[in-house]
Amino acid sequence: MKARLLFFAAFFLSLASSGQDSSEISWQVKSFKTGEKEYQLHFTAVVSNGWQLYAPNQKIADFNTTEVLFADSSVVSGRTFEDKGESKKIRNALFDNQEYKVYDAAPVEFTAYIKINGTVPAALIGTFKYTYGKGDEFYPLEDFNFQVALEGGETISNRIKIETIDISNPVNNCGVSGRQEKKSLLTIFLLGFLGGLVALITPCVFPMVPLTVSFFTKKAGDKSKGISNAVMYGLFILLIYASFSIPFHAIGKVSPTIYNDISTNIYLNIIFFIIFIVFAISFFGYFEITLPSGLANRANTRQGTSMFGIFFMALTLAIVSFSCTGPILGTLLVGTASEGAWPLTIGLTGFGLALGLPFALFAMFPQWLQSLPRSGGWLNTVKVVLGFIEVALAIKFLSNADLVSHWGILKRETFFGAWVITGLGLFAYLMGWIKFPHDDAGQKISLGRRIFAFAVLAFTVYLMPGVTNTKMANLSLVSGFPPPHCYSIYKNPVNCDEPIKDYEEALKLAKEKNKPLLIDFTGWACVNCRKMEENVWPDKKVRELMEKYILVSLYVDDKKKLPISRQFIYHTKDSLEKKIITVGDKWSTFQTENFNASSQPWYNLISPDEKLLTPPVGYTPDAAEFAQWLQCGLDAFNSIK
Repeated sequence: MKARLLFFAAFFLSLASSGQDSSEISWQVKSFKTGEKEYQLHFTAVVSNGWQLYAPNQKIADFNTTEVLFADSSVVSGRTFEDKGESKKIRNALFDNQEYKVYDAAPVEFTAYIKINGTVPAALIGTFKYTYGKGDEFYPLEDFNFQVALEGGETISNRIKIETIDISNPVNNCGVSGRQEKKSLLTIFLLGFLGGLVALITPCVFPMVPLTVSFFTKKAGDKSKGISNAVMYGLFILLIYASFSIPFHAIGKVSPTIYNDISTNIYLNIIFFIIFIVFAISFFGYFEITLPSGLANRANTRQGTSMFGIFFMALTLAIVSFSCTGPILGTLLVGTASEGAWPLTIGLTGFGLALGLPFALFAMFPQWLQSLPRSGGWLNTVKVVLGFIEVALAIKFLSNADLVSHWGILKRETFFGAWVITGLGLFAYLMGWIKFPHDDAGQKISLGRRIFAFAVLAFTVYLMPGVTNTKMANLSLVSGFPPPHCYSIYKNPVNCDEPIKDYEEALKLAKEKNKPLLIDFTGWACVNCRKMEENVWPDKKVRELMEKYILVSLYVDDKKKLPISRQFIYHTKDSLEKKIITVGDKWSTFQTENFNASSQPWYNLISPDEKLLTPPVGYTPDAAEFAQWLQCGLDAFNSIK
């Protein structure tokens, strides 16, 4: 157990020191065919400057010092390696002075054996993991990403960059400038501000407003001092929440698709699903989510009316209110993180402003405190309603994971069924038919609560046709949230027009029919893509124009793995090395390399000889404007026929 803990400590230290120059050990790889679909992979290392490379077939805390991994299960690798070179024995103080075989001089050669079940690719990509160290430094399972040619492999074109596409010089400018789908900073700020207002009326925060304002006005001795303290208190609240975005600014240079990769990651969406269900159960009153009490106590002991005391008061509020603000803040983080670091900062600033502003305002105008509603059962009602909303959001995250992985557990109709059940549960609660632990036993159902209950019921009834295979199932108010029409439990969904999903296939058809191509960069988890498909594309004029194109929909978040013959390593125009393993890897890279965009939806019109006809456009909810853009593309195509 001790050795295992030391291994993990060393492993995380290696992650923390990612700036470590591992070029002290450089690698080359070659392959040799040994039989039918069988190969040897020879990894040759050059070790210098006193670094020591751990030999293969050794275990450190139950982990192998050397491994070779492939993204596709059709590649089977042997468990053991052969190694050649001048080795020696050392004792590692980190692991009870156990003895290990290492190499510290060139050349060193490790040989792995693989067998391929299926088509042999012309080039095979994989990851070779190795372990090295020197003195007190220890770096386990470092990655060497490789691509190696295989004798007799099948050569398949893996085109990414299309040289004839000039994004700066389309055939016809059409007076339209390309627009990406990202939310405006003002929109993100307002969403964050709205989230802060919702958090303000939760039981963890709302009662603190009059108490804190009274504390400042009485403690300070004079009104102006009390106001300045309250303003400072609100400012610190804003800064604390805005600071949550700092790690996103520290990421540094990354692939332009990184935020989309994060937002559609299967495991992250499953984690968010679990977290939101836990948040919902907490809001229902079955337990409280709190940060460590010691942290709250330490912050609380530093309270006072000095600048530092006020800061710790603000920090205490952020900590003790976490059980209510955490789920709302989590929703904001998840919904905005895919936009980038600065938009996230703007959203968190809006959230902090909405929480902090009331403290300053009520300190300036203390008479307003008399108009505040008293704390009571209505605050718990707010929490429970938020709990039902968290359940609906959790279903959306599970749907994201299901869509990109094609599990088929949350088809469109199943999704609507889950939301309908959630809506009926909320209606029953608002009517007082079901109770939760913190509800008052004899609480009277107010008229306002009943009105809200029937509004929820009306919305739930609106969702019910979504479970049917009828034209009525196209529910425009929620388009984008449920899965696409074609992802259905029905064998022949009536609202589904299945598009071509491969660029080369669509290009071949465009050449045969002498039609231009409409490239639709989309995503399984893209809300605005569904809005376009369900609200704009069915427009009569738009539909007529789209029929004059060959439509190809390229899903940038599709996690389905490509056959190994189509997996490769691509070097981007920004000198980044990217593994093309999944369908989404290929099309997201295809988009960024050719069209300088990474958001979806993103529409491009090109001719059969692959020339850009018009500037690309993104989310265009106005059907007439989208139709005008399509017509401009046809005019451009006709001019070069």
